[in-house]
Amino acid sequence: MSLKKLPIGIQTFSEIRTKNYIYIDKTKEAYDLIESGIKYYFLSRPRRFGKSLFLDTLQDIFEARKELFEGLYIYDKWNWDEKYPVIKIDWNSKLQTIDDLNQKLKETLLDNQDRLDVKCPNDISLHICFERLIKETYKKYNTQVVVLIDEYDKPILDVIDNITQAKEHREYIKGLYSILKGCEQYIKFCFLTGVTKFSKASIFSGLNMIDDISLDEEYGNICGYTQEDIDTTFQPYLNGVDLEKFKNYYNGYNFLKNPVYNPFDTLQFISKKFKYKNYWFESGTPTYLIKLIKENNYFLPKLSNVVLGEELMSSFDIENIDLEVLLYQSGYLTIDEVVEEHIGMLSNYKYKLKLPNIEVKSSFNTFILEYIYKYNNLNINKNIYKSLYDANLNSFKDTLVSLFASIPYNNYTKNDISKYEGFYASIVYVYLQSLGLDIIGEDVTNLGRIDLTIKINDIIYILEFKIGDSDALEQIKAKNYAQKYLDEQKDIYLVGINFDEKERNINKFKWEQVK
Repeated sequence: MSLKKLPIGIQTFSEIRTKNYIYIDKTKEAYDLIESGIKYYFLSRPRRFGKSLFLDTLQDIFEARKELFEGLYIYDKWNWDEKYPVIKIDWNSKLQTIDDLNQKLKETLLDNQDRLDVKCPNDISLHICFERLIKETYKKYNTQVVVLIDEYDKPILDVIDNITQAKEHREYIKGLYSILKGCEQYIKFCFLTGVTKFSKASIFSGLNMIDDISLDEEYGNICGYTQEDIDTTFQPYLNGVDLEKFKNYYNGYNFLKNPVYNPFDTLQFISKKFKYKNYWFESGTPTYLIKLIKENNYFLPKLSNVVLGEELMSSFDIENIDLEVLLYQSGYLTIDEVVEEHIGMLSNYKYKLKLPNIEVKSSFNTFILEYIYKYNNLNINKNIYKSLYDANLNSFKDTLVSLFASIPYNNYTKNDISKYEGFYASIVYVYLQSLGLDIIGEDVTNLGRIDLTIKINDIIYILEFKIGDSDALEQIKAKNYAQKYLDEQKDIYLVGINFDEKERNINKFKWEQVK
């Protein structure tokens, strides 16, 4: 029996089902959503996680294309005699100007008119055409309409680094989406997907009834591949693969149900004959996020120890973007642990975040090194990994000296960043993270915060950074930072590193092993 084909780049449900492609059944989630009785839904997931395919699946369900669903969960549960007209809006295009938005919306509305055989007059605006399309479709088919909007936020994200342009795009799509409220009586079901969650006030004026399922445990697996999918459906495709290494590289995303694999990475990895590459990251590098990190002088070691509350999926606006929330919603951070706090009779939830896997650790931090610090000499990677693995601290020091010597001088001009410990800590952090190492930044103890903790092999390194002559190693010892890790029965090394702000490099490197 021949294996089914890999659905690389295919987001059309009917093509997957009729042309012998792999399909991971998500129709239970679709059925539960439709049957819940709630009319408006919103789902946030990172790009290339299967949102478009899920939307297309919903369209085929509502259009009652029963033959496509044989053998799937929904097949014997849905009433295929019920059929609803579907209006689908997608923003799959390059959207740099209002003219771009107009052109894309015009094409999308024309496609819907042709498919539904409902026409808009030529003399009305595109926004009014959308409203007319909903009402006339309802009238023509004598039933409520389904509205599906894919990547609702792409018009903003495409220009997020240009606030003036982003505001114009926001007002444009706000006018379009506000039509949904006035057409509520004509709508059977409405589902919107996106990467980020902008505020209802700024985008969905008046649509307070939208149910955000992005962090509903019931729908945690709505996108992505679970370990069960890998062990069953994909098992024949992964013969000879070190599955633990594969898991560490591409799994790790958590939306409060099972940890899931990045589907784009999974398919590319199999297609490319098991080559470990940063497929998802390289399909769309996050330049706008790196710009925000740079502009805000963000202390990068915090990324390994981010804890957020309910703002994790709270909305924000263009003028007030929470970088850590945006990193989570974009897929560069994911949930590591949920902690329930009790305040009297009230419960409050905190979410500890992490970088999801080796791919993101390596690619994201390498990109930061290259974009922010203009560092691209990665030839010493093997040396630093080996020196830490072997506890060769002299070699570790030499590598760090080479690292800072390689950073172009113009990184220090017109600013005083070389005076701050956080600058040096950030560089060391992103450099070590780019190697995929297990690192904790701002590691909390009962006596203070360790600048960096590194775990490799059976060794734990505790690092403290200082500017000038104050003794970094003595601070580690005085605050007894090692006590936190004594029970782990591993070798512990204390490393104090001092920097000279004029030389912009290490001027003191002291270490000792805890006995």
